[in-house]
Amino acid sequence: MKLLGNVDLLTSQTAIKFAAFIFISVSFFYLGKHWSDGSRQLIFFSRQSPSATASYIPTVGISPNFNKEFNISALISATEPETESKPVDPVKNDGKPVSASEAHSPQHPPTTPPPPPVIKSYGIVDENGTMSDEFEIGEFDPNLVENWGNGTEIQEETKTEGATSTFRVKKFGLCDESMREYIPCLDNVEAIKRLKSTEKGERFERHCPEKGKGLNCLVPAPKGYRPPVPWPRSRDEVWFYNVPHTRLVDDKGGQNWISKKGKDKFSFPGGGTQFIHGADQYLNQISKMVPEITFGQHIRVVLDVGCGVASFGAYLLSRNVITMSIAPKDVHENQIQFALERGVPAMAAAFATRRLLYPSQAFDLIHCSRCRINWTRDDGILLLEVNRMLRAGGYFAWAAQPVYKHEQALEEQWEEMLNLTTRLCWNLVKKEGYIAIWQKPFNNSCYLSREAGTIPPLCDPNDDPDNVLYVDLKACISRIPENGYGANVAPWPARLQTPPDRLQSIHIESYIARKELFKAESKYWNEIVASYVRALHWKKYKLRNVMDMRAGFGGFAAAMIDNQLDAWVLNVVPVSGPNTLPVIYDRGLIGVMHDWCESFDTYPRTYDLLHAAGLFSVERKRCNMSTIMLEMDRILRPGGRVYIRDSLDVMDELQDIAKAMGWHPTLRDTSEGPHASYRILVCDKRLLRS
Repeated sequence: MKLLGNVDLLTSQTAIKFAAFIFISVSFFYLGKHWSDGSRQLIFFSRQSPSATASYIPTVGISPNFNKEFNISALISATEPETESKPVDPVKNDGKPVSASEAHSPQHPPTTPPPPPVIKSYGIVDENGTMSDEFEIGEFDPNLVENWGNGTEIQEETKTEGATSTFRVKKFGLCDESMREYIPCLDNVEAIKRLKSTEKGERFERHCPEKGKGLNCLVPAPKGYRPPVPWPRSRDEVWFYNVPHTRLVDDKGGQNWISKKGKDKFSFPGGGTQFIHGADQYLNQISKMVPEITFGQHIRVVLDVGCGVASFGAYLLSRNVITMSIAPKDVHENQIQFALERGVPAMAAAFATRRLLYPSQAFDLIHCSRCRINWTRDDGILLLEVNRMLRAGGYFAWAAQPVYKHEQALEEQWEEMLNLTTRLCWNLVKKEGYIAIWQKPFNNSCYLSREAGTIPPLCDPNDDPDNVLYVDLKACISRIPENGYGANVAPWPARLQTPPDRLQSIHIESYIARKELFKAESKYWNEIVASYVRALHWKKYKLRNVMDMRAGFGGFAAAMIDNQLDAWVLNVVPVSGPNTLPVIYDRGLIGVMHDWCESFDTYPRTYDLLHAAGLFSVERKRCNMSTIMLEMDRILRPGGRVYIRDSLDVMDELQDIAKAMGWHPTLRDTSEGPHASYRILVCDKRLLRS
């Protein structure tokens, strides 16, 4: 009995709880219905902002009241985009304001929403967020354009102790419009006028302004300048107003170099003077002529002499070949500017009286197609320079009229070329159509077996073939190292990370094995570039033309390749440090020797990213840091970026100079943290207008 009593008690408690639950549920149902039918609507998952009113008033039907429409303008956040039109207070016909309750009544229907704005496409993503092949690049974002003015502002700072005054530039003004394509060391008119002779092309060589008389203003962009067309589209077309010159179109239009496309673009059909049917077909012909020329394997680094608009190098890029395209700043002006605007490696350079700024045994193939160079003049001194830069076992391809035309003067030129190349011990591998291809020997045995007194002689054993800055051409044959250095390089892509033999010949103070130093530098930069890609979203930037201003062994450039960034890097080796250029070329990369106290041989606005690691803390002992910064501004495109990785003690001055040039600098910590002695200065260049 007692057990049964306990069961009844539990049953009665459960029944009471159940009844209470039913009662509460029914109460809430009627309460909700009452409120939803009343003056205040019950709308779920929304925020209330009674004061907010927008010109665009959407309506929506919400359960439990089907077929009823509710004004939800009060629910829209007050933080509307600035591009939206401002709200307008409704008024009655008599001009008096309408109350909130009247405005929502049927007598005052909501205003008709304005038409949606026209969608402008900037880049390669359409309005639906999908990739598109048909795209246009818009004008510069107004936030990236600054009205700068032409005047330079100088601020005086007085030191009270010695009563001495110092001056610093608070703001660099814009240069004159006539300087928009100014290259200081190639456009030094006064120095060129003082030359004793110009018959050998001396006027196309470097003649830098005297110290203190260099660039002291910001080179302006041409009117109508736009962000460049992104790669790979830029290979085939660029904006007219970025390189507003039509002389090449007039001179070379019939040779398939370049043509005007509409009012605002240049197009590049991919042809050249000797390959009007296209560079791809021309490259295929070379490969068929000499099967050992395997582009992208044993042939990785190429020099194109007299490159035109660099279509030869542009089409080699798709075959894993990087080409240094060179041409002088001559009557065919802006060839190099067009090449760099396309996103193809190029430099202004001339075969004249001095060595080019590239090391010995740099190039696997050197190409000249109607490059207008007399290779046999002065006992072949210009072809001897080609021989110096050509890798042992490398190839020289010559496409010119003396190869295929049967006219007396041209046939005599061909015989002179055959005689000279024989004395250089070059082997004529193939002559077909309008192309002749020679191969350089792998060692010195042929040179040593020539008859005594044969001209040109071998260079003195003490001659350094890698000494190039302001060194006159020499009428002698550069010796090939007896140990085979330079000839034995791994095929691409293995050579990128393989420590080359010439690593042992670099004059550096190393406390550890050089191969270990090489590998450590590669690992170091790989980790840094990977962090840039990951944390700073480098793959979102349109990086194409990149310069490493203090390249070392080329670890930064190698890391760009390893991280699959679709860019090429020009590795600059400063004269203030060890000459590591041979190692860079043996890795399958390109570079140049340079003195950063002088101007670089490129046009303004030709690089998207400048990278300088440890440069300023070294070079400030030799020249003013503002000299280097102004040169960086000259060669950097508007919208481009600068990454300066250097010691903390130079950062304050660098930031002041950057602001004076209109850059927007940001100082960041390195991965070592805020207490490290190094910092990263990231600068964005804006488009400045006067």
